[in-house]
Amino acid sequence: MLDFQPLKTECKADYDKILKACQNRGCEYSFVNLYLWGRQKAVFHSGNLAFFSQFNRKSVYLFPVGSDDLKPTLDAIMDDAKERGIPCRLTGLVAQDCELLERLYPGRFRFHADRDTFDYIYNIEELATLTGRKFQKKRNHLNKFRQNHPNAQFLPLDADTLPLATELLDAWYAQRVANDPTADFHMEQAALSRALKNPETLGLEGLVLIEGGKALAMTLGSKLNDTTFDVHFEKALEDVDGGYAAINNAFANYLHKKYPLLQWLNREDDLGIEGLRKAKLSYCPDHLVEKHWACLLEDGCDY
Repeated sequence: MLDFQPLKTECKADYDKILKACQNRGCEYSFVNLYLWGRQKAVFHSGNLAFFSQFNRKSVYLFPVGSDDLKPTLDAIMDDAKERGIPCRLTGLVAQDCELLERLYPGRFRFHADRDTFDYIYNIEELATLTGRKFQKKRNHLNKFRQNHPNAQFLPLDADTLPLATELLDAWYAQRVANDPTADFHMEQAALSRALKNPETLGLEGLVLIEGGKALAMTLGSKLNDTTFDVHFEKALEDVDGGYAAINNAFANYLHKKYPLLQWLNREDDLGIEGLRKAKLSYCPDHLVEKHWACLLEDGCDY
């Protein structure tokens, strides 16, 4: 059985050495997401990284990454699932992973594209400038915000602005629960709490939109690799028209200037939420990171 262990911040550099070499992969391969969300565990194996976690109350293995030869680790994952007495489910696969798995184990896996987990990838310069006809409505929305909030400031999320950001988050969750008492934000709140306790250790960067001593919006993210920045959290008060557009544009500008080599913003998935999907599509993504599940047929598992 593989010796999976919870991820530790003191080992972040070791994880990042492999994770940040991953290109064209989803937000699952961010150390920050692995550390913040749920009960993710990892193990180094044959020069690769393997992962074990829970998703929708099912035990799953994130597709391993690392060396050019993943077969020893994939074999070990399949053996691990047998020893645990669970179906072998792999998640987070991109197209080349599906092709590799089929080549290594022909006919043994069933594949399923999971649209709700596709990541939205945007050209960072486009989100920073909003030039062109396709962004006309976004520019109008942003200009209206600026006219209504001429004294609003965008400040880094740090020790000075953290209390205001925390007040914003408390108000945001209270409003959402008031709108829908059955809504469950426990996991997200827990992840955000961990993030705000360890921003520097985790390599997180963020902005807070402040007006009159009050936070109107905030955002927080980290580098996924040298060319892609992952936006983990973004919140704005519901009664502030244009708050999301303003913090989105400001953060893209901030990152574009600070990291000239950045090309992409990964704004993660839409969870299958209709309104969120519509909002993310409205910003004209350059492409989506298409992700799949793979299940070992002999285990008879579903997705």
